[in-house]
Amino acid sequence: MPSSAAPGFDRRLFLTSLLGVTAAAAGLSGCADSSAATAQAAADAPLPTKVPSGTSLKIASFQGAQELQLKLAKLDDLPFKVTTWANIGAGPDVINAFRSGSLDVANNAGIPPIQAHYQGYDAKIVAINVTRKPNYLFATKPGSDIASVEDFRGKKLAFSQGQAQGVVLLRALKEAGLAYDDAELVPLTSNQFLTALQSGQVDVAPLANQQAPAYLRQYRAKGARTIPTDVVDLLNLLWAPASVLADADKVAAVAAYIPYWAKAAVWQYENPDIWNEEFYVKTQNLTPAQAESITELANKPLFPPSWDEAVKWEQETADLLAEGGFVRKFDVDTLFDRRFEEIAAKAVTEEYRK
Repeated sequence: MPSSAAPGFDRRLFLTSLLGVTAAAAGLSGCADSSAATAQAAADAPLPTKVPSGTSLKIASFQGAQELQLKLAKLDDLPFKVTTWANIGAGPDVINAFRSGSLDVANNAGIPPIQAHYQGYDAKIVAINVTRKPNYLFATKPGSDIASVEDFRGKKLAFSQGQAQGVVLLRALKEAGLAYDDAELVPLTSNQFLTALQSGQVDVAPLANQQAPAYLRQYRAKGARTIPTDVVDLLNLLWAPASVLADADKVAAVAAYIPYWAKAAVWQYENPDIWNEEFYVKTQNLTPAQAESITELANKPLFPPSWDEAVKWEQETADLLAEGGFVRKFDVDTLFDRRFEEIAAKAVTEEYRK
């Protein structure tokens, strides 16, 4: 695939402005070397088996979903204190929160760890939930005649290279035989996609399954439509800064949190009616019918005892981004902390292990 940039799109400038890459973030080389050595030593140490008293974590809970899952699942109390359930979800926002020390653990797709590595920030993947069905579809602006991905040629496409939506778009273009410069990639973050569609700033934007019903309810009569894709964003993961994992107390808490995360996901999947009412209807203001249409598309949670497939997929994603000039090519093995590899799988029954 040609690696030339889309017209008017400076990838490196966009990445720098979006993710806040600065010389100060890189730090002095001596300090970086020392930090890297400390992180490596921590990564080589066995995981603690007990969480020390008084340990706390700041955990991402976008739209309150993670906190609500744990509450509704009625699991045992967490063996540590959660000082913040942060309403943070987008990859760039998570990376900034990691940098500022306001977040210890987050739930994202596979692309944010790649972007963090690209900008020189060290964070590791500690748990994997693989998805087998698409979580995203493409939505058109009102009045559009676009009916397939092949029709994206020459159109303005909302693109966030630091988020899962960006990779879904790139993979869809590749599958359709389109080069990056066959369309105009408009740099936006996902929280700007809906406004960009409504205003006509872009012709197409990838939306999460749960966003589509509300958008179509408002704009279907004006000619907006959705275009399904079979592109799967394989990884739903937990990750944490290397500095958090180098802390003997916090790394124990992260390891202890993983089974709760896995069991809560299983509970949500097994109790769609309760989740529809408590989350989609009460907190997202959707109708019961809209909520049901979303959960019908939900992925069954699968926690693989081996991360080999996840590493392979992550490498393919990193290579795809490097091919387009968005990041430099690297070995993604460095993103995975394999000490945590079997924890999630051991927390669930056989049918939820890949």
